[in-house]
Amino acid sequence: MSNRILGLHHITAIANIAQRNHDFYTKVLGLRLVKKTVNFDDPGTYHFYYGNEEGTPGTILTFFPWEGIGQGTNGVGMATEIAYAVAGGSIDFWKERFKQFNIKTQEAVERFGEIYLPFTDPDGLNLALVVPKTTDNRKGWVTGEVAESVATKGFQGTTLSLKELEPTARVLTDILGYKQTGQEGNRYRFITDAIETASTIDILVDEKGKRGYNAAGTNHHIAFRVETDDVQMAFREKILSAGLQITPKIDRDYFFSLYFREPGGVLFEIATDNPGFTVDEPLIQLGSKLKLPKQYEPARAEIERVLPVLK
Repeated sequence: MSNRILGLHHITAIANIAQRNHDFYTKVLGLRLVKKTVNFDDPGTYHFYYGNEEGTPGTILTFFPWEGIGQGTNGVGMATEIAYAVAGGSIDFWKERFKQFNIKTQEAVERFGEIYLPFTDPDGLNLALVVPKTTDNRKGWVTGEVAESVATKGFQGTTLSLKELEPTARVLTDILGYKQTGQEGNRYRFITDAIETASTIDILVDEKGKRGYNAAGTNHHIAFRVETDDVQMAFREKILSAGLQITPKIDRDYFFSLYFREPGGVLFEIATDNPGFTVDEPLIQLGSKLKLPKQYEPARAEIERVLPVLK
C-alpha cells in the first residue's frame, strides 16, 4: 500500500453537444464509455467517463456536456493540454485516422526527447499523443477500428498554463511529491516516481497570459490519485497546513474526492481508487445504462426526459 500520490486519477473537461462528444471519444479515439451518469450538481446534464476496459485510474477522461454552453478559451490558470501515451510506431496510424475524420492536428513537436502529436477534439479541447521514453505496458481499449497495437493506453500527463512557476511548483513538490526533472524554455517538467504511468505534469509559464474562460473545449479540473481514504485524508491535512483551502471529503459514487484550488488558479482534486466503476454494474456492462446518484433515482423518469437521447 502506498501513502503517496500515484499520478493522475482522472481529468474532467467541458463539452457542448453530448452526442458529438460521445461519438468522437468512443468511435474516433476508440475509448470505452465506462460510466454514463449525471452531474452531481446539475442532474439535467450527463457526466461521461471514458477510459480503458476497467476505467483504471490514470486512463479516465470525463466530460460535462452542457448543451449550448458555448466556446471556452484556454488561458492561464487552467490545464491546457491532455497527453495520451501510445505505442511506438502508432503515430502514422493516428495521423491517417485524424485525416479521415477531419480532426484538426498540428505538426509533431519534440518535448524532453519525446515526440508529441497535438490535435483537438470537436469542441477544441487540446489533446496530444506521445510515445513515452519508457515503455507503457497498459492495455488500451480495443475496437473494430482501433487495434491493441495502436490504442491509447491512458494519460501520459497534462500541461498547466500559469503566470508564475514557483507557487504551483511548491504544491507539486512539497505536498504532492513530484520532482522537477527538466526545463525547455518556458516549459517545466515535473514527474512523480511513485508510479510509471500518468505521472507527468508540465507547467507552461506565460507571465503576460490572460485568464481562460471555462466553457466547451476547456478543462474543468485535474484529479490526482491515491489508493485509500486514509491516504487521502492525510493529504488533506498537509494541504490545510500549507494554508490552502480544501473541501471536506465528497462521495462521488465511484471514488471519494477532495477539491482545492492551487495558487495559480487550477482546480485540483484528490481522488481515491475505491470503490471503482464496477460498484453498480458488472465489468462487461460498464457504460451501457444510465446510472444515477441515489439522491436522483426517484426523479429518474424526469431526468431521462431532459437528457439528450444518445444514438
